[in-house]
Amino acid sequence: MKIDFDKENGLVPAIVQNYQNGSVLMLGYMNREAYKKTCETKKVTFFSRSKQRLWTKGETSGNFLNVVSISEDCDNDALLILVIPEGPTCHTGTDSCFKGSFQQSFLYDLEATISERITGSDENSYTKKLVEKGINKVAQKVGEEAVELVIEAKDNNRELFLNEAADLLYHVLILLRAKDTSLAAVEEVLKSRSR
Repeated sequence: MKIDFDKENGLVPAIVQNYQNGSVLMLGYMNREAYKKTCETKKVTFFSRSKQRLWTKGETSGNFLNVVSISEDCDNDALLILVIPEGPTCHTGTDSCFKGSFQQSFLYDLEATISERITGSDENSYTKKLVEKGINKVAQKVGEEAVELVIEAKDNNRELFLNEAADLLYHVLILLRAKDTSLAAVEEVLKSRSR
């Protein structure tokens, strides 16, 4: 890459985006040294304008931003860094320094809700009860929902078909969580197949 560090007094803006769900996490600034260290360590390092030194995001909190890729814009004076974050990005404890939700998919919000229900204290939660019955029951439920979706696919009732598809997706997300994995991990498999 030919990044133009000279255009703005040796600094270029670096937009950090979550590789797994597309959310914009933060904006920082890099000089040549910060960029070089980021490339070498695969952990996002900025130049702190207030401290006048390099700082690696997460150096005190442990909430590192692990680099997946870096690309420059059309003018070579700004960077987009795709990362896999370890913990919250913002010093306030939120995932993003920007207010609002920027996720690509509602499914990630649903996945978080499922996790909350599984670990929550609501004993009436369907999701919690299902997971407490064990992995065999969760897997069986996914199988049942898959069969129901296939049956509805043969008919012409769009509403029932979509409801069965929603049921299947919900239960697959529960199964992923019960197996201690995630939607993002499945996306990684699909991405690797498309390369």
